[in-house]
Amino acid sequence: MRFNIITIAFLCSTIAQSVAAESIAELSYRLKASVVKVHTATKTGGHGVGTGVVVAKDLVATNCHVIANSVGIKITKFGDSFSPEAIKADWEHDLCLLRFQYLELTPVTLGDSENLKNQQAIFSIGFPGGPPKPQSTQGKIKALYAMDDSLVVRTDASFVMGASGSPMFDENGKLIAISTFKSPGHGAYFYNMPVKWVKALIDAPETTSLKSDITPFWDLPEEKRPYFMRVVLPYQNKRWDDLKLVADQWVKHEPLSAEALFYAGVALENLGDLKQANQYFARVLALDPQHSATLIELGLLANKNGKTEEVEKTRVALQAIDPDLSEEFTEALKLSKSGCELVVATSAC
Repeated sequence: MRFNIITIAFLCSTIAQSVAAESIAELSYRLKASVVKVHTATKTGGHGVGTGVVVAKDLVATNCHVIANSVGIKITKFGDSFSPEAIKADWEHDLCLLRFQYLELTPVTLGDSENLKNQQAIFSIGFPGGPPKPQSTQGKIKALYAMDDSLVVRTDASFVMGASGSPMFDENGKLIAISTFKSPGHGAYFYNMPVKWVKALIDAPETTSLKSDITPFWDLPEEKRPYFMRVVLPYQNKRWDDLKLVADQWVKHEPLSAEALFYAGVALENLGDLKQANQYFARVLALDPQHSATLIELGLLANKNGKTEEVEKTRVALQAIDPDLSEEFTEALKLSKSGCELVVATSAC
């Protein structure tokens, strides 16, 4: 049998994808041994469930909102249950560490949340819906938002109640974030707290209190939340004046934020100011030439204006970043031809 170069390249690509998929499956199987179910009891007799991950000897990380104001906490693993002796809390970032004694579970390897990239493959392990065994979900990073001294990570790996506190890993099985909250409504965005804050918490003082006067940043009143949260509903509901107002404030505070500039550009585009919108999109690509949401937006605009050559360039650029983005762009073009409107779920949406 004779193979041409294209056939060989295709076979190599297929084998590489298969190996990658197998290695993630193997990593997930191994790492599940370090992921625990967190149980809480409330004053009214209720029962709450969340997820935790062993991050150091006798230390389990979870979200503070999983355990806050409870009257009892325990974790379960392999049929055994353990009660914590103390906690370490970063209430503002919604991260807590539970300290145990003689917890014979292997800690995961802590990664680096400062060098992550859009479209980077990730997977998480947790108890979404409270199943008896941890479940694994694969996805990709869709946006990175500067906050305090680190980056909040948004992914397309969805989660529901029970998965709060789930660890998120990179392709090497290193912990890079903790799944924490999602935006309301249809087409929710899923946010994860960076491992940098977990590392800082390991050296923090202990407490036994499960109460705090500090509200997590994502649960503050709307006007006090980060801009990356405040743009979501105006964007999804096509309230372009509202989006422009928030995006302009965001750009003023973070003039070098590609995400802020993208939303400002989208608002201007839909308000009819295409010249200034294109200026914003150009600034985005100057900061991040592979900003896929901007590339898709410009590709759709080119298609609308009949610029087929620009459309094809966009397709090629997206293919080079991630083949999934090229397919997404193709579907977006089909929807635009059929007269449907699309909210693009890419790196900055």
